[in-house]
Amino acid sequence: MHRTRRSLLAGGALAAAASTLPWPTWAQAPKDRLTLGLALEPPGLDPTAGAASSIAEVVLYNVFETLTKINPDGSVSPLLAESWELGRDLKTCTLRLRRGVQFHNGAPCNARSVQFSFERAGSAKSTNKDKATFAQLRTEVLDEHTVRLHSSEVEPDLLFLLGQATAIIVEPTSAASNASKPIGTGPYRLQSWTRGAALTLTRWDGWRSAHSVRLARITFRFIPDPAAQVAALLAGDVDAFPRVTPRSMAQFKAQPRFQVIVSGSRAKTILAMNHARKPLQDRRVRCAIAAAIDREAVIQGAADGLGRAIGSHYVPGAFGYVDTTGLNPYDPDKARKLLAEAGVKLPLALTLTLPPTPYARQGGEIIAAMLAKVGIQARLQNVEWAQWLAGTYGQKNYDLTLISHVEPLDLGNFAKPGYYWGYRSPAFNTLYQQIQHSTRPADRARLLGDAQRLLAEDCVHAFLYQPQWVTVAAKDLRGLWSDMPVFVNDLAGMYWA
Repeated sequence: MHRTRRSLLAGGALAAAASTLPWPTWAQAPKDRLTLGLALEPPGLDPTAGAASSIAEVVLYNVFETLTKINPDGSVSPLLAESWELGRDLKTCTLRLRRGVQFHNGAPCNARSVQFSFERAGSAKSTNKDKATFAQLRTEVLDEHTVRLHSSEVEPDLLFLLGQATAIIVEPTSAASNASKPIGTGPYRLQSWTRGAALTLTRWDGWRSAHSVRLARITFRFIPDPAAQVAALLAGDVDAFPRVTPRSMAQFKAQPRFQVIVSGSRAKTILAMNHARKPLQDRRVRCAIAAAIDREAVIQGAADGLGRAIGSHYVPGAFGYVDTTGLNPYDPDKARKLLAEAGVKLPLALTLTLPPTPYARQGGEIIAAMLAKVGIQARLQNVEWAQWLAGTYGQKNYDLTLISHVEPLDLGNFAKPGYYWGYRSPAFNTLYQQIQHSTRPADRARLLGDAQRLLAEDCVHAFLYQPQWVTVAAKDLRGLWSDMPVFVNDLAGMYWA
Protein backbone atom coordinates (compact mmCIF):
# COMPACT_ATOMS: atom_id res chain seq x y z
CA MET A 1 0.00 0.00 0.00
CA HIS A 2 1.27 3.50 -0.70
CA ARG A 3 2.22 5.79 2.16
CA THR A 4 -0.46 8.10 3.50
CA ARG A 5 -0.20 11.55 5.03
CA ARG A 6 -0.31 9.99 8.47
CA SER A 7 2.65 7.69 7.85
CA LEU A 8 4.76 10.42 6.26
CA LEU A 9 4.36 12.81 9.17
CA ALA A 10 5.29 10.00 11.52
CA GLY A 11 8.61 9.65 9.72
CA GLY A 12 10.54 12.19 11.83
CA ALA A 13 13.12 13.60 9.42
CA LEU A 14 10.66 13.33 6.56
CA ALA A 15 8.05 15.42 8.33
CA ALA A 16 9.59 18.79 7.52
CA ALA A 17 9.98 18.00 3.85
CA ALA A 18 6.50 16.52 3.60
CA SER A 19 4.84 19.52 5.20
CA THR A 20 6.14 21.81 2.48
CA LEU A 21 4.38 19.92 -0.32
CA PRO A 22 0.74 20.31 -1.31
CA TRP A 23 -1.48 17.28 -0.51
CA PRO A 24 -2.01 15.98 -4.05
CA THR A 25 1.75 15.78 -4.63
CA TRP A 26 2.92 13.90 -1.57
CA ALA A 27 -0.13 11.76 -0.78
CA GLN A 28 -0.61 10.38 -4.28
CA ALA A 29 0.19 6.75 -4.99
CA PRO A 30 3.18 5.82 -7.16
CA LYS A 31 2.28 6.15 -10.82
CA ASP A 32 2.09 2.41 -11.34
CA ARG A 33 0.13 1.53 -8.18
CA LEU A 34 -3.47 1.89 -7.09
CA THR A 35 -5.50 1.10 -4.00
CA LEU A 36 -9.23 0.54 -4.48
CA GLY A 37 -11.81 0.31 -1.73
CA LEU A 38 -14.67 -2.19 -1.94
CA ALA A 39 -17.63 -2.50 0.42
CA LEU A 40 -17.89 -6.28 0.07
CA GLU A 41 -15.18 -8.92 0.04
CA PRO A 42 -15.71 -11.71 -2.51
CA PRO A 43 -16.34 -15.14 -0.97
CA GLY A 44 -14.01 -16.64 -3.60
CA LEU A 45 -12.46 -15.65 -6.92
CA ASP A 46 -14.30 -17.99 -9.30
CA PRO A 47 -17.37 -16.21 -10.74
CA THR A 48 -18.65 -19.51 -12.15
CA ALA A 49 -18.95 -20.94 -8.63
CA GLY A 50 -20.81 -18.21 -6.74
CA ALA A 51 -23.52 -15.61 -7.20
CA ALA A 52 -21.80 -12.68 -5.44
CA SER A 53 -21.24 -9.69 -7.73
CA SER A 54 -18.19 -8.80 -5.62
CA ILE A 55 -16.29 -11.62 -7.35
CA ALA A 56 -16.56 -9.92 -10.73
CA GLU A 57 -15.53 -6.60 -9.18
CA VAL A 58 -12.09 -8.09 -8.60
CA VAL A 59 -11.52 -10.62 -11.40
CA LEU A 60 -13.66 -9.82 -14.47
CA TYR A 61 -11.49 -8.55 -17.38
CA ASN A 62 -8.57 -8.40 -14.89
CA VAL A 63 -7.72 -12.01 -14.04
CA PHE A 64 -10.30 -13.78 -16.19
CA GLU A 65 -11.49 -12.85 -19.67
CA THR A 66 -14.55 -13.63 -21.73
CA LEU A 67 -15.19 -13.99 -25.46
CA THR A 68 -16.82 -10.56 -25.59
CA LYS A 69 -16.47 -7.46 -23.45
CA ILE A 70 -19.32 -5.35 -22.10
CA ASN A 71 -18.57 -1.63 -22.29
CA PRO A 72 -19.79 1.16 -19.97
CA ASP A 73 -22.58 2.10 -22.40
CA GLY A 74 -23.82 -1.52 -22.52
CA SER A 75 -22.41 -2.20 -25.99
CA VAL A 76 -20.34 -5.32 -26.72
CA SER A 77 -16.86 -5.43 -28.25
CA PRO A 78 -14.35 -8.22 -29.04
CA LEU A 79 -12.14 -9.66 -26.33
CA LEU A 80 -10.99 -13.29 -26.62
CA ALA A 81 -13.14 -13.52 -29.73
CA GLU A 82 -11.91 -11.25 -32.52
CA SER A 83 -15.12 -11.41 -34.53
CA TRP A 84 -18.40 -13.33 -34.84
CA GLU A 85 -21.38 -14.03 -37.04
CA LEU A 86 -24.90 -14.52 -35.73
CA GLY A 87 -27.25 -16.90 -37.51
CA ARG A 88 -30.49 -15.46 -38.86
CA ASP A 89 -32.50 -17.62 -36.49
CA LEU A 90 -30.55 -16.17 -33.50
CA LYS A 91 -29.76 -19.74 -32.44
CA THR A 92 -26.20 -20.00 -33.74
CA CYS A 93 -23.11 -17.87 -33.34
CA THR A 94 -19.75 -18.53 -34.99
CA LEU A 95 -16.81 -16.92 -33.18
CA ARG A 96 -13.22 -16.56 -34.37
CA LEU A 97 -10.80 -16.57 -31.46
CA ARG A 98 -7.77 -14.39 -30.91
CA ARG A 99 -4.58 -16.29 -31.76
CA GLY A 100 -1.59 -16.72 -29.49
CA VAL A 101 -3.50 -16.28 -26.23
CA GLN A 102 -2.13 -18.12 -23.20
CA PHE A 103 -3.30 -18.73 -19.66
CA HIS A 104 -1.18 -17.59 -16.75
CA ASN A 105 0.25 -21.11 -16.42
CA GLY A 106 1.40 -21.16 -20.07
CA ALA A 107 -1.37 -23.38 -21.42
CA PRO A 108 -2.90 -22.24 -24.74
CA CYS A 109 -6.35 -20.67 -24.81
CA ASN A 110 -8.13 -22.08 -27.84
CA ALA A 111 -11.42 -23.54 -29.07
CA ARG A 112 -11.09 -26.55 -26.76
CA SER A 113 -10.78 -24.19 -23.80
CA VAL A 114 -14.02 -22.51 -24.82
CA GLN A 115 -15.76 -25.85 -25.23
CA PHE A 116 -14.56 -27.05 -21.83
CA SER A 117 -15.59 -23.80 -20.12
CA PHE A 118 -19.12 -23.77 -21.48
CA GLU A 119 -19.74 -27.49 -21.02
CA ARG A 120 -18.53 -27.17 -17.44
CA ALA A 121 -20.81 -24.17 -16.86
CA GLY A 122 -23.87 -26.05 -18.11
CA SER A 123 -23.14 -29.46 -16.62
CA ALA A 124 -25.28 -31.20 -14.00
CA LYS A 125 -22.63 -30.51 -11.36
CA SER A 126 -22.31 -26.84 -12.24
CA THR A 127 -22.84 -24.19 -9.57
CA ASN A 128 -22.80 -21.40 -12.14
CA LYS A 129 -25.71 -19.05 -11.47
CA ASP A 130 -26.31 -18.90 -15.24
CA LYS A 131 -26.24 -22.68 -15.53
CA ALA A 132 -29.58 -22.72 -17.37
CA THR A 133 -28.16 -20.48 -20.11
CA PHE A 134 -25.14 -22.70 -20.70
CA ALA A 135 -27.17 -25.90 -20.45
CA GLN A 136 -29.02 -24.91 -23.61
CA LEU A 137 -25.75 -24.22 -25.50
CA ARG A 138 -23.77 -26.74 -27.50
CA THR A 139 -20.20 -25.78 -28.41
CA GLU A 140 -18.91 -27.08 -31.73
CA VAL A 141 -15.16 -26.85 -32.38
CA LEU A 142 -14.62 -26.00 -36.07
CA ASP A 143 -10.84 -25.61 -35.77
CA GLU A 144 -8.33 -24.54 -33.14
CA HIS A 145 -9.44 -20.91 -33.30
CA THR A 146 -13.11 -21.15 -34.33
CA VAL A 147 -16.16 -22.26 -32.38
CA ARG A 148 -19.84 -22.35 -33.24
CA LEU A 149 -22.39 -22.05 -30.46
CA HIS A 150 -25.75 -23.73 -30.99
CA SER A 151 -28.58 -22.65 -28.71
CA SER A 152 -31.77 -24.61 -28.22
CA GLU A 153 -33.54 -21.31 -27.56
CA VAL A 154 -33.55 -17.96 -29.32
CA GLU A 155 -31.06 -15.76 -27.50
CA PRO A 156 -30.79 -12.25 -28.97
CA ASP A 157 -28.70 -11.14 -25.97
CA LEU A 158 -26.11 -13.91 -26.38
CA LEU A 159 -23.17 -11.61 -27.13
CA PHE A 160 -23.90 -9.61 -23.98
CA LEU A 161 -24.21 -12.78 -21.90
CA LEU A 162 -20.85 -13.99 -23.23
CA GLY A 163 -19.23 -10.90 -21.70
CA GLN A 164 -20.53 -11.50 -18.18
CA ALA A 165 -18.45 -13.01 -15.39
CA THR A 166 -20.27 -16.34 -15.53
CA ALA A 167 -18.94 -16.83 -19.10
CA ILE A 168 -15.21 -16.62 -18.31
CA ILE A 169 -12.91 -18.95 -20.22
CA VAL A 170 -11.01 -21.21 -17.83
CA GLU A 171 -8.00 -23.48 -18.15
CA PRO A 172 -9.14 -27.11 -17.77
CA THR A 173 -6.40 -28.40 -15.46
CA SER A 174 -6.66 -25.48 -13.02
CA ALA A 175 -10.42 -24.78 -13.12
CA ALA A 176 -11.19 -26.63 -9.89
CA SER A 177 -8.94 -24.34 -7.82
CA ASN A 178 -9.92 -21.01 -9.36
CA ALA A 179 -11.73 -19.87 -6.21
CA SER A 180 -8.43 -19.47 -4.35
CA LYS A 181 -5.77 -19.80 -7.06
CA PRO A 182 -7.29 -18.22 -10.18
CA ILE A 183 -5.65 -18.96 -13.54
CA GLY A 184 -6.98 -16.85 -16.38
CA THR A 185 -5.84 -15.05 -19.52
CA GLY A 186 -6.21 -11.50 -18.18
CA PRO A 187 -3.64 -8.74 -17.65
CA TYR A 188 -3.34 -9.37 -13.90
CA ARG A 189 -2.51 -12.26 -11.60
CA LEU A 190 -3.33 -12.79 -7.94
CA GLN A 191 -0.33 -11.99 -5.74
CA SER A 192 -1.83 -12.20 -2.25
CA TRP A 193 -5.12 -12.30 -0.38
CA THR A 194 -5.43 -11.56 3.33
CA ARG A 195 -8.98 -12.57 4.12
CA GLY A 196 -11.00 -9.84 5.77
CA ALA A 197 -8.52 -7.12 4.86
CA ALA A 198 -7.03 -6.84 1.37
CA LEU A 199 -6.24 -8.53 -1.94
CA THR A 200 -3.43 -7.61 -4.33
CA LEU A 201 -3.15 -8.16 -8.09
CA THR A 202 0.04 -7.63 -10.08
CA ARG A 203 0.50 -7.04 -13.79
CA TRP A 204 1.19 -10.15 -15.87
CA ASP A 205 3.91 -9.39 -18.38
CA GLY A 206 2.83 -12.36 -20.52
CA TRP A 207 -0.44 -10.68 -21.46
CA ARG A 208 -0.75 -9.96 -25.18
CA SER A 209 -0.92 -6.17 -24.66
CA ALA A 210 1.06 -5.87 -21.44
CA HIS A 211 2.89 -2.79 -22.78
CA SER A 212 -0.37 -0.81 -22.66
CA VAL A 213 -1.14 -1.64 -19.00
CA ARG A 214 0.09 1.25 -16.87
CA LEU A 215 -0.79 0.00 -13.38
CA ALA A 216 1.60 -2.69 -12.17
CA ARG A 217 0.06 -3.33 -8.76
CA ILE A 218 -3.50 -2.94 -7.49
CA THR A 219 -4.61 -3.53 -3.93
CA PHE A 220 -8.28 -3.98 -3.05
CA ARG A 221 -9.16 -3.04 0.54
CA PHE A 222 -12.45 -4.34 1.92
CA ILE A 223 -14.25 -1.69 3.99
CA PRO A 224 -17.96 -2.40 4.65
CA ASP A 225 -18.55 0.40 7.20
CA PRO A 226 -19.70 3.68 5.56
CA ALA A 227 -17.87 5.91 8.03
CA ALA A 228 -14.67 3.94 7.54
CA GLN A 229 -15.04 4.26 3.76
CA VAL A 230 -15.15 8.04 4.05
CA ALA A 231 -12.23 8.09 6.48
CA ALA A 232 -10.09 5.91 4.19
CA LEU A 233 -10.65 8.27 1.25
CA LEU A 234 -9.99 11.40 3.29
CA ALA A 235 -6.79 9.93 4.76
CA GLY A 236 -5.51 8.83 1.35
CA ASP A 237 -5.53 5.16 2.37
CA VAL A 238 -7.50 4.37 -0.79
CA ASP A 239 -7.24 6.16 -4.12
CA ALA A 240 -10.73 5.30 -5.33
CA PHE A 241 -13.90 3.78 -3.93
CA PRO A 242 -16.38 2.49 -6.51
CA ARG A 243 -19.95 2.30 -5.21
CA VAL A 244 -19.13 4.15 -2.02
CA THR A 245 -21.97 5.12 0.32
CA PRO A 246 -23.78 8.01 -1.43
CA ARG A 247 -24.22 9.87 1.84
CA SER A 248 -20.62 11.06 1.56
CA MET A 249 -20.98 12.57 -1.91
CA ALA A 250 -21.47 16.23 -0.95
CA GLN A 251 -18.30 16.53 1.13
CA PHE A 252 -16.16 15.03 -1.62
CA LYS A 253 -17.68 17.26 -4.30
CA ALA A 254 -16.57 20.23 -2.24
CA GLN A 255 -12.91 19.16 -2.24
CA PRO A 256 -10.89 19.75 -5.44
CA ARG A 257 -8.57 16.79 -4.79
CA PHE A 258 -11.43 14.36 -5.50
CA GLN A 259 -13.61 13.50 -8.46
CA VAL A 260 -17.15 12.20 -7.98
CA ILE A 261 -18.78 10.04 -10.65
CA VAL A 262 -22.48 9.19 -10.49
CA SER A 263 -23.09 6.13 -12.66
CA GLY A 264 -26.22 4.64 -14.14
CA SER A 265 -26.97 0.97 -13.54
CA ARG A 266 -29.20 -1.93 -14.54
CA ALA A 267 -29.64 -2.95 -10.90
CA LYS A 268 -32.97 -3.53 -9.16
CA THR A 269 -33.24 -2.87 -5.43
CA ILE A 270 -36.11 -4.95 -4.06
CA LEU A 271 -37.66 -6.13 -0.83
CA ALA A 272 -37.55 -9.82 -1.70
CA MET A 273 -40.18 -12.10 -0.18
CA ASN A 274 -39.90 -15.81 0.54
CA HIS A 275 -42.87 -17.43 -1.21
CA ALA A 276 -42.25 -20.72 0.62
CA ARG A 277 -43.34 -19.20 3.93
CA LYS A 278 -46.78 -18.36 5.24
CA PRO A 279 -48.44 -15.93 4.97
CA LEU A 280 -46.22 -14.65 2.14
CA GLN A 281 -47.69 -17.34 -0.10
CA ASP A 282 -50.83 -15.20 -0.14
CA ARG A 283 -50.77 -12.59 -2.90
CA ARG A 284 -52.90 -10.24 -0.78
CA VAL A 285 -50.25 -10.19 1.96
CA ARG A 286 -47.47 -9.51 -0.53
CA CYS A 287 -49.48 -6.70 -2.10
CA ALA A 288 -50.13 -5.27 1.35
CA ILE A 289 -46.42 -5.15 2.04
CA ALA A 290 -45.81 -3.43 -1.29
CA ALA A 291 -48.58 -0.90 -0.66
CA ALA A 292 -47.16 -0.07 2.77
CA ILE A 293 -43.85 1.12 1.32
CA ASP A 294 -43.27 4.65 0.04
CA ARG A 295 -40.66 4.10 -2.68
CA GLU A 296 -39.63 7.76 -2.87
CA ALA A 297 -39.01 7.90 0.87
CA VAL A 298 -36.85 4.77 0.63
CA ILE A 299 -34.88 6.29 -2.25
CA GLN A 300 -34.25 9.44 -0.23
CA GLY A 301 -33.36 7.64 2.99
CA ALA A 302 -31.44 4.62 1.70
CA ALA A 303 -29.91 6.00 -1.50
CA ASP A 304 -29.77 9.74 -0.77
CA GLY A 305 -32.11 10.39 -3.67
CA LEU A 306 -29.91 8.55 -6.19
CA GLY A 307 -32.48 6.21 -7.67
CA ARG A 308 -35.59 5.89 -9.80
CA ALA A 309 -38.72 4.07 -8.67
CA ILE A 310 -39.56 0.75 -10.35
CA GLY A 311 -42.71 -1.36 -10.22
CA SER A 312 -41.29 -4.63 -11.52
CA HIS A 313 -37.96 -6.41 -11.96
CA TYR A 314 -36.94 -4.24 -14.90
CA VAL A 315 -35.41 -0.79 -15.20
CA PRO A 316 -35.89 2.33 -17.30
CA GLY A 317 -33.60 2.32 -20.32
CA ALA A 318 -33.69 -1.44 -20.81
CA PHE A 319 -35.20 -2.81 -24.02
CA GLY A 320 -38.94 -3.36 -23.63
CA TYR A 321 -39.29 -1.42 -20.37
CA VAL A 322 -42.79 -0.37 -19.31
CA ASP A 323 -43.65 1.75 -16.28
CA THR A 324 -45.50 -0.46 -13.78
CA THR A 325 -45.09 1.73 -10.68
CA GLY A 326 -48.77 2.67 -10.86
CA LEU A 327 -49.87 -0.94 -10.33
CA ASN A 328 -48.70 -0.96 -6.69
CA PRO A 329 -48.64 2.64 -5.43
CA TYR A 330 -48.00 3.69 -1.85
CA ASP A 331 -51.34 3.26 -0.04
CA PRO A 332 -51.26 2.31 3.68
CA ASP A 333 -55.07 2.13 3.87
CA LYS A 334 -55.10 -0.42 1.03
CA ALA A 335 -52.37 -2.36 2.85
CA ARG A 336 -54.49 -2.62 6.02
CA LYS A 337 -57.52 -3.65 3.99
CA LEU A 338 -55.64 -6.40 2.16
CA LEU A 339 -54.27 -7.80 5.42
CA ALA A 340 -57.80 -7.91 6.83
CA GLU A 341 -59.10 -9.65 3.69
CA ALA A 342 -56.33 -12.24 4.02
CA GLY A 343 -57.39 -12.94 7.60
CA VAL A 344 -54.00 -11.99 9.02
CA LYS A 345 -53.95 -11.58 12.77
CA LEU A 346 -52.11 -8.39 13.68
CA PRO A 347 -49.45 -7.66 14.54
CA LEU A 348 -47.85 -9.86 11.89
CA ALA A 349 -44.27 -10.69 12.88
CA LEU A 350 -41.73 -11.15 10.08
CA THR A 351 -37.94 -11.15 9.98
CA LEU A 352 -36.22 -8.66 7.67
CA THR A 353 -32.70 -9.90 6.88
CA LEU A 354 -30.22 -7.17 5.95
CA PRO A 355 -26.79 -7.66 4.32
CA PRO A 356 -24.03 -5.24 5.35
CA THR A 357 -24.37 -2.77 2.48
CA PRO A 358 -25.33 0.77 3.58
CA TYR A 359 -28.45 0.90 1.37
CA ALA A 360 -29.74 -2.28 3.04
CA ARG A 361 -29.03 -1.26 6.63
CA GLN A 362 -30.41 2.26 6.13
CA GLY A 363 -33.32 1.15 3.96
CA GLY A 364 -34.24 -1.67 6.33
CA GLU A 365 -34.90 0.72 9.20
CA ILE A 366 -37.07 2.93 6.99
CA ILE A 367 -39.09 0.00 5.63
CA ALA A 368 -39.58 -1.51 9.09
CA ALA A 369 -41.06 1.79 10.31
CA MET A 370 -43.43 1.88 7.32
CA LEU A 371 -44.55 -1.71 7.83
CA ALA A 372 -45.20 -1.04 11.51
CA LYS A 373 -47.80 1.57 10.57
CA VAL A 374 -49.98 -1.11 8.93
CA GLY A 375 -49.52 -3.73 11.66
CA ILE A 376 -46.45 -5.63 10.42
CA GLN A 377 -43.59 -6.01 12.88
CA ALA A 378 -40.39 -6.47 10.91
CA ARG A 379 -37.59 -7.68 13.15
CA LEU A 380 -34.29 -6.51 11.68
CA GLN A 381 -31.63 -9.19 11.40
CA ASN A 382 -28.23 -7.82 10.35
CA VAL A 383 -25.95 -10.40 8.74
CA GLU A 384 -22.56 -10.34 7.08
CA TRP A 385 -22.26 -10.95 3.36
CA ALA A 386 -21.10 -14.55 3.70
CA GLN A 387 -24.05 -15.25 5.99
CA TRP A 388 -26.47 -13.72 3.49
CA LEU A 389 -25.06 -15.82 0.65
CA ALA A 390 -25.14 -19.04 2.68
CA GLY A 391 -28.30 -18.59 4.75
CA THR A 392 -30.58 -16.30 2.77
CA TYR A 393 -29.62 -17.07 -0.82
CA GLY A 394 -28.37 -20.62 -0.30
CA GLN A 395 -30.61 -22.10 2.38
CA LYS A 396 -33.60 -19.75 1.77
CA ASN A 397 -33.71 -19.02 5.50
CA TYR A 398 -35.54 -15.68 5.58
CA ASP A 399 -38.95 -13.97 5.39
CA LEU A 400 -37.98 -10.65 3.82
CA THR A 401 -34.63 -9.31 2.65
CA LEU A 402 -33.54 -6.01 1.13
CA ILE A 403 -31.14 -6.60 -1.75
CA SER A 404 -29.96 -5.13 -5.06
CA HIS A 405 -29.93 -7.54 -8.00
CA VAL A 406 -27.27 -6.09 -10.28
CA GLU A 407 -27.42 -8.47 -13.24
CA PRO A 408 -28.90 -6.67 -16.26
CA LEU A 409 -30.67 -9.64 -17.88
CA ASP A 410 -32.15 -11.69 -15.08
CA LEU A 411 -35.91 -11.99 -15.66
CA GLY A 412 -35.28 -15.69 -16.18
CA ASN A 413 -34.69 -16.08 -12.43
CA PHE A 414 -38.47 -15.93 -11.96
CA ALA A 415 -38.77 -19.07 -14.09
CA LYS A 416 -36.30 -21.01 -11.91
CA PRO A 417 -38.24 -23.21 -9.45
CA GLY A 418 -35.26 -23.56 -7.11
CA TYR A 419 -34.36 -19.89 -6.95
CA TYR A 420 -34.08 -18.42 -3.47
CA TRP A 421 -37.42 -16.60 -3.43
CA GLY A 422 -39.45 -19.71 -4.37
CA TYR A 423 -41.77 -18.04 -6.88
CA ARG A 424 -43.73 -20.51 -9.01
CA SER A 425 -46.01 -19.29 -11.77
CA PRO A 426 -47.02 -21.41 -14.79
CA ALA A 427 -48.28 -18.22 -16.43
CA PHE A 428 -44.90 -16.51 -16.10
CA ASN A 429 -43.06 -19.64 -17.24
CA THR A 430 -45.16 -19.77 -20.39
CA LEU A 431 -44.63 -16.08 -21.04
CA TYR A 432 -40.88 -16.38 -20.53
CA GLN A 433 -40.71 -19.27 -22.99
CA GLN A 434 -42.49 -17.08 -25.54
CA ILE A 435 -39.90 -14.35 -24.93
CA GLN A 436 -37.10 -16.86 -25.46
CA HIS A 437 -38.55 -18.04 -28.77
CA SER A 438 -39.37 -14.60 -30.14
CA THR A 439 -37.15 -13.40 -32.99
CA ARG A 440 -38.95 -10.17 -33.92
CA PRO A 441 -37.92 -7.20 -31.72
CA ALA A 442 -41.46 -5.79 -31.65
CA ASP A 443 -42.88 -9.09 -30.42
CA ARG A 444 -40.14 -9.47 -27.87
CA ALA A 445 -40.71 -5.95 -26.51
CA ARG A 446 -44.45 -6.61 -26.16
CA LEU A 447 -43.85 -9.88 -24.33
CA LEU A 448 -41.28 -8.29 -22.03
CA GLY A 449 -43.87 -5.69 -21.12
CA ASP A 450 -46.39 -8.45 -20.35
CA ALA A 451 -43.83 -10.18 -18.13
CA GLN A 452 -43.16 -6.99 -16.18
CA ARG A 453 -46.88 -6.41 -15.62
CA LEU A 454 -47.41 -10.01 -14.49
CA LEU A 455 -44.64 -9.77 -11.85
CA ALA A 456 -46.08 -6.46 -10.63
CA GLU A 457 -49.64 -7.79 -10.48
CA ASP A 458 -48.47 -10.90 -8.62
CA CYS A 459 -46.63 -8.64 -6.12
CA VAL A 460 -43.79 -11.13 -6.30
CA HIS A 461 -41.72 -8.64 -4.31
CA ALA A 462 -41.91 -5.03 -3.28
CA PHE A 463 -40.00 -3.60 -6.23
CA LEU A 464 -38.35 -0.40 -5.02
CA TYR A 465 -35.86 1.46 -7.20
CA GLN A 466 -33.12 1.46 -9.81
CA PRO A 467 -30.02 2.71 -7.96
CA GLN A 468 -27.27 4.98 -9.18
CA TRP A 469 -23.73 4.22 -8.02
CA VAL A 470 -21.29 6.78 -6.66
CA THR A 471 -17.53 6.50 -7.21
CA VAL A 472 -15.16 8.82 -5.36
CA ALA A 473 -11.55 8.91 -6.55
CA ALA A 474 -8.42 11.01 -6.56
CA LYS A 475 -8.82 13.68 -9.21
CA ASP A 476 -5.87 12.47 -11.31
CA LEU A 477 -7.07 8.89 -11.72
CA ARG A 478 -8.30 8.15 -15.25
CA GLY A 479 -10.16 5.25 -16.85
CA LEU A 480 -13.01 4.90 -14.37
CA TRP A 481 -16.31 3.83 -15.93
CA SER A 482 -18.98 6.50 -16.23
CA ASP A 483 -21.82 3.96 -16.22
CA MET A 484 -22.01 0.39 -14.92
CA PRO A 485 -24.24 -2.03 -16.82
CA VAL A 486 -22.28 -4.76 -15.00
CA PHE A 487 -20.08 -4.63 -11.90
CA VAL A 488 -16.52 -4.26 -13.21
CA ASN A 489 -13.31 -2.49 -12.23
CA ASP A 490 -11.51 -2.49 -15.58
CA LEU A 491 -7.98 -2.08 -14.27
CA ALA A 492 -6.09 -2.33 -17.57
CA GLY A 493 -7.78 0.88 -18.68
CA MET A 494 -6.90 2.88 -15.57
CA TYR A 495 -3.89 5.16 -15.16
CA TRP A 496 -2.64 8.25 -13.37
CA ALA A 497 -2.72 11.49 -15.33
